[in-house]
This record gives sequence, C-alpha cells and structure tokens, in this order.
Amino acid sequence: RPRSWRNSEGIMANINDIAKAFVQHYYNVFETNRAQLIGLYRGESMLTFEGAAMQGPPKIMEKLGSIPGVKFSPQTLDCQPAPGNAILVFVCGNMQIEGGNIMKYSQTFNLLPVPGAAPGNYYVLNDMFRLNYC
Repeated sequence: RPRSWRNSEGIMANINDIAKAFVQHYYNVFETNRAQLIGLYRGESMLTFEGAAMQGPPKIMEKLGSIPGVKFSPQTLDCQPAPGNAILVFVCGNMQIEGGNIMKYSQTFNLLPVPGAAPGNYYVLNDMFRLNYC
C-alpha cells in the first residue's frame, strides 16, 4: 500500500480515539454536571438545537441548561479529519428525558484544537443537535 495510506490509517486511529473520548466526556458531563460544559465552548462556538441557532458560551449554556434531566446512550460514532487539524464527529443514539419515552437523536460536533494548548486539546466550534423522527 502507498505510504500515505498507512499515514491515513494512523490519523484515523488517533481521531477515532479522540472522538470516542470526547463523546464519553461530553455526555457524562451533560448528565452529571452540565454547567461544566461551558469550558468546551468559545466565543465563536455555535450551537444549532432543533433548528434554533445560538453563538457563544452564555447562550449555548442557557439552551443546554433548559433541557430537563436527560440520559444519553450513544449508539454510533463516525468521525473524519478536517482542515486545521479539526475533527468532525457525528453521533447517533437514544436519549430519555426524565424517564420518559426513548427518543432517537443525532448530534454533530466540529472539534478544533485549542490554540496554544498541548496537542490533543480541543474545543467545540460547531454543535448541531436534532431529534430523529423519521
């Protein structure tokens, strides 16, 4: 196989590990101490939640804080490298709000490296969440 293919496999293995760790961390914090998610967002970060768009940590946290107690169960995770050493992460799974019916959801994150930080530190530039009714 060409050398670039081997390099791509190494990159994919690394971003898969990063994406899995991020997803585990994000949903664990969402369920246990949601206010701590603010550290994952920056001023330029955007959230689109069920079609409503907002920018910046205060507005994003206001929206996330308005969601009643929720339990997430991610079922699939796909990721790809993106320009600027970013990682695009797509998650599909089940969620349950306050013990209600289980609902299907999908969420996409665009993770960018934190400028000036050690490699492996990312923040959420884009976050898109949608319940799946189809």
